[in-house]
Parts: sequence; structure tokens; C-alpha cells
Amino acid sequence: MKTIRRTIAATEMLLVFPAALFMTALFVRNLQPEQFEPTHAAVRLVEWFSARPLLGLDIFLIALPFAAFVIGGATALRSWRGDAELRQAALETLAAVRAHLATLLIAGATLMAGGILAIVALHMITE
Repeated sequence: MKTIRRTIAATEMLLVFPAALFMTALFVRNLQPEQFEPTHAAVRLVEWFSARPLLGLDIFLIALPFAAFVIGGATALRSWRGDAELRQAALETLAAVRAHLATLLIAGATLMAGGILAIVALHMITE
């Protein structure tokens, strides 16, 4: 059973990879002027996707992630129904989150602040 789950996980990663690569390229192309790498490569990748709307948009950005979503949802539902240990672990996790919610919110806000500071620093460096 674990082999099947590992195969499904690997398949889902492959299905989502082109869309994740495109989204990363959208971000990277705004980091610095186009003549520098990796911005130049990111711009070329975005242009490649834009020049092929059927393959780029319809298949890589919609169909493959949707297939991963459906397969993942079905696999998670099947695991949830058939694995009492998974359900118990989820309940224990929810209880731990509820008990330490304030600390988790502080940690989340701290990570968010760090991400914002990193984005602002990158913006200031590239300007």
C-alpha cells in the first residue's frame, strides 16, 4: 500500500511541476533587469507559455493541476476512510493546535513578517 501512495505522490508532483515552474518564473522575472540571469531565463519561460495557450495554459496550468487535485482528493478521502490511525493522529493534531493556538499564530505572523521583509529587501536591492 505504501508503494501505491509513493507512486501517487510522485505522479502528483510531476503533474504540478510545470505550473509551479511557471509561477516561479512569474516571480523571478520581476527580481532584476531582464538582461541578467535568472531573470532572462524566467522571461523566456513565461513567453514560451504565453506563445502556446493550448499547451501552456490549458494543459500545463489547468488540466494537469486539476488532475493532481482530483487524484489527491480521492486518495486522501480513501486514506481517511480506511485508516483509523490517520483519523486519530488528525484529532490529536487538532487538539494540540487548539491548545497552543496563540503560539502558532505568533509563529505564523513571525514567518509572514520575515517573508515580507525578504520581499522588501529584494525589491530595494533591485531598484
